Amino acid sequence: MTFRDAIARRVLVFDGAMGTQIQGERLSVSDFGGKEGANDLLTLTRPDLVEAIHARYFAVGCDVVETNTFGSSRLKLDEYGVGHRTYEVNFRAAILARRAADRYSTPDQPRFVAGSMGPTGMLPSSSDPALGNITSDALERIFFEQARGLIEGGVDALIIETQQDMLELRAAVLAADACRRECLKDVFIIAQPTLIDQNGRMLLGTDVGAALATLERLPVDAVGLNCSTGPAEMRASVRALAERCSHYVSVLPNAGMPENVDGRAVYKLSPDDLAEALGQFVEEYGVDLVGGCCGTTPAHMKKVVERIRRVTAPRRVRPAPGSELSSAMKAVPMTLEPRPLLVGERLNSQGSKKVKELLLADDYPGLLQIARGQVEAGAHVLDVCVALNERDDEAAQLRTLSKLLAQSVDAPLMIDSTEADVIESALKTYPGRVIVNSVNLEKSGERVKRVLPLVKRFGAAVVCMTIDEKGMAQTAERKAEVARRLVAVAKDYGLAPDCLVFDALTFTLATGGEEYRKSAVETLEGIRRIKAETPGVLTTLGVSNVSFGLAKSAREVINSVFLYHAVQAGLDLAIVNPKDLRPYPAIPEAERALAEDLIFDRRPDALARLVAHFGEKGAEKAPAPVEDLLAGKSAEERIHLQILHRRPEGIEALLDEALTRRPAVEVLNGVLLPAMKDVGDRFGAGELILPFVLQSAEVMKKAVAHLEQFLEKKAGATKGTVVLATVYGDVHDIGKNLVKTILANNGFTVHDLGKQVPVATVIEKAVETGADAIGLSALLVSTSKQMPFCVEELHRRNLAFPVIVGGAAINRRFGQKTNFVQDGTPYAGGVFYAKDAFEGLELVEQLVDPAKRDALRHATLERAIAARSAPAVEPPPPPPPGARSAIPAAARV
Repeated sequence: MTFRDAIARRVLVFDGAMGTQIQGERLSVSDFGGKEGANDLLTLTRPDLVEAIHARYFAVGCDVVETNTFGSSRLKLDEYGVGHRTYEVNFRAAILARRAADRYSTPDQPRFVAGSMGPTGMLPSSSDPALGNITSDALERIFFEQARGLIEGGVDALIIETQQDMLELRAAVLAADACRRECLKDVFIIAQPTLIDQNGRMLLGTDVGAALATLERLPVDAVGLNCSTGPAEMRASVRALAERCSHYVSVLPNAGMPENVDGRAVYKLSPDDLAEALGQFVEEYGVDLVGGCCGTTPAHMKKVVERIRRVTAPRRVRPAPGSELSSAMKAVPMTLEPRPLLVGERLNSQGSKKVKELLLADDYPGLLQIARGQVEAGAHVLDVCVALNERDDEAAQLRTLSKLLAQSVDAPLMIDSTEADVIESALKTYPGRVIVNSVNLEKSGERVKRVLPLVKRFGAAVVCMTIDEKGMAQTAERKAEVARRLVAVAKDYGLAPDCLVFDALTFTLATGGEEYRKSAVETLEGIRRIKAETPGVLTTLGVSNVSFGLAKSAREVINSVFLYHAVQAGLDLAIVNPKDLRPYPAIPEAERALAEDLIFDRRPDALARLVAHFGEKGAEKAPAPVEDLLAGKSAEERIHLQILHRRPEGIEALLDEALTRRPAVEVLNGVLLPAMKDVGDRFGAGELILPFVLQSAEVMKKAVAHLEQFLEKKAGATKGTVVLATVYGDVHDIGKNLVKTILANNGFTVHDLGKQVPVATVIEKAVETGADAIGLSALLVSTSKQMPFCVEELHRRNLAFPVIVGGAAINRRFGQKTNFVQDGTPYAGGVFYAKDAFEGLELVEQLVDPAKRDALRHATLERAIAARSAPAVEPPPPPPPGARSAIPAAARV
């Protein structure tokens, strides 16, 4: 039976720590061949001891042992002057472990060997002059050498572990895969980043979602976590990994968090506690491979083996890989809802005179400033092109800029170049999953042959232009035809449809030429046909091409109107300058009509009428100012319109005027909240895109901050204590901030933990403060899963804090379901849904009153039980993953 056969049948248990066993032997310098502390050299100097340690783990029932090669790359062995013996050390270590495995194997329980490949000590993603001074190519050569020794020595798997830099981890994966193919051995590859704390980030800031998005499309068989923390601190990250990972999942934690005792790291988690934690990971999350890292011993692993053998839960159903991109910090879904994903177009030497000047001057701080501006304006991805006729070092400049962007902004990149070697250089430098722009079928698909192998190798996505030997496809039929051909070609290279992003091509409408009069209509229909006829693919457009050559004021209107209709047709990604977009409903009706007449070719004089309205090119005509909308309006009406139109200027003075007529709480309840609800409703209807919503939310935040000083707190002692948090993964907290204001000004003590808060931190604060309730906010469907996770943790710890949930991604049905933990037991503290801040206040008022609290819990539980047994008539679904609303981003908990 092979390793792959065994893991398909049951959960496999790895061994515990090798180093802990070695430290317990009280070895002398001579045991290490004169190189004290070089544990890996014991393979050569004390093979008897190393094989005996393997045997200890097999004797307690472990399925897999790791070779004593964690630090056996050439770089690490060079520290002891024996780098030239790299192959020998790894080969002999594999033989020792193989011999022990064969001795303990039985027909019912074959035993396996995993070749351990640890970090080299370098951090190639960093700018540190020493730690970052290594290339991906050099790392691949180093890991290939180690992998060859292990594979030829007889390992069944390679476990690339305790990795702290995604560039190094990817290099190790690619080297391991290349080596197993060259050796013609079906060796199982496990990739394990290590998270340095309970916030779930690697050393350089990569969160578990970004790590997974980068690894998903690489040639790995399992993705997991090991080292740094104990299982308790890993729980949230393990859950997230198991929910989203399309591969097997492995977890090898330490025996708790290390404690410094007399200068030594001591691990105090007991064997029973480790076994129970790993058993829960298998039962609750479907983890496939478990084992121990630092501080774990044969005694620990004996208990783990016994606990895993009692597991009867069905195996995890692995999901399909997610369509995500990743930066060095976070993952971004490509299928953002509501669409589109915005790709900032300004960091492009071909379309920006300013960027060209900065590149010619090697002004990278200036380029980073443009990048940050694009992200602040709402771009989710950055299109990066540095090609210049005046220079011949495109690859070097792109490497430099890509590395700086990885460290400075959390938006992933679209690598834009016509040169395959430049694309390859950037792919080797950037520690995330990018989109490559682009391929097409002209010149017999020469570009496809050079670029698609790179896309496949580095796990990227790729823009596919609807261009073939006949030229650019101008009709919807031709666009769909080229897309079908490209899907077939990409399949030959092993690329799935969701790795392909089709550009249906946008032509300018400014020429008035007969050839292009219907080009926008054909593009919109082309998007529909591509989506319908090639399922699973995504679509994109360089939106501003549609208006090239027109005045800036006209371009803003046409681009915004065209984008609105492209999204209705199914557009997934829009390459735009977010700063130049205007909300469709905010464009005057007459200007919308002019733009739509041109886009849909409704009348022969459409272009002339539009040009006449906006003025000739160069005679810029400003769009209708917001001030025209505000003229003659009351302060309350102006406040509403300024929030809707994202205008913070003078909002404090308007609030002061409104306060002369009504108390502060009425201004909050009757003016600010309805304004943000209007924004949220328009967002839900598709009239506003996400950047506009977030800008409105910033105006709202400014207004609330000013108003807060006039909201008088009720006199007397505190009425109760509430812990508030936006769940881990969510980065917007205006709604929670509003709840804090309302509760605090109604006599409650509020501990606001901020945003991106791990469950463990929430619970610790609730215990510390003796909270009367916990309030959790989530704006995303994906992060709302943290809420039932928190309830599960509270239940597991025998705690009974009432939990109030709310936010844009939450509805009442969700709150009712969350009242029950996984085994169907009602949560003792009760889970309550608040549709907005004021319902949240009402709930807290009842929860701090013992008589009312019990009645509220009972009634809520009865409704939850009734909802479970009722036919599944769901309310309107919450926004899909990635969606954000405003208020609810401002008025919901």
